[in-house]
Amino acid sequence: MSAISRRLLLGSAAVLGSFSALPAFAQARLAPTPPATEGPFYPRTFPLDADSDLVQVAGRSGRARGTILYLAGKVVNRDGRPISGAEVEIWQCDAGGIYHHVGSYSRGADPNFQGYGKARTAADGAFRFRTIKPVPYTGRTPHIHVIVAGQGLPKLTTQIYNAGEAQNERDFLFRSIAPDARESVLMKFRPASDLEAGALHTETRLVIAV
Repeated sequence: MSAISRRLLLGSAAVLGSFSALPAFAQARLAPTPPATEGPFYPRTFPLDADSDLVQVAGRSGRARGTILYLAGKVVNRDGRPISGAEVEIWQCDAGGIYHHVGSYSRGADPNFQGYGKARTAADGAFRFRTIKPVPYTGRTPHIHVIVAGQGLPKLTTQIYNAGEAQNERDFLFRSIAPDARESVLMKFRPASDLEAGALHTETRLVIAV
């Protein structure tokens, strides 16, 4: 297991415990995670390195620009039961506001940022990524795109946002989410200096409509 994998595992284990299913008598069905458009910047081609560490590209010694973010999460159904073996994809712009792997739109992209990554959920529904804190670009508030798919599952395409970001309320896609559902797609950050100097940590729960 690599040093990065160990940091991801240790940094996520305690937090993910908070997503454990409630006792049967206390459970209520969860609202599905609000869907969102895939947008125009889903990769047209995929990077050779498409693992869960977007900050370090295989074959390159440099590290991506931006604030390191450890993103941990769980995929569950509406009863709160974990979904194992689902594929989680994320993609986002780099620290300069440029998306990768979309042809001419990617000119000037940070060569040390992967731009896209994927992971498979564990038996407890957990997944984890090492990426950067999302930044804004013209017309959009900071966000990370997410797709969850798997055999027998309805595909979920969504976006998750920085909590407390002033631009959220001006973002047309964020405002299209019902006010009582917005909390479910907000990332709340805490320092993660125990994992990496200057890094942040956040966790999210993605609820599939099954």
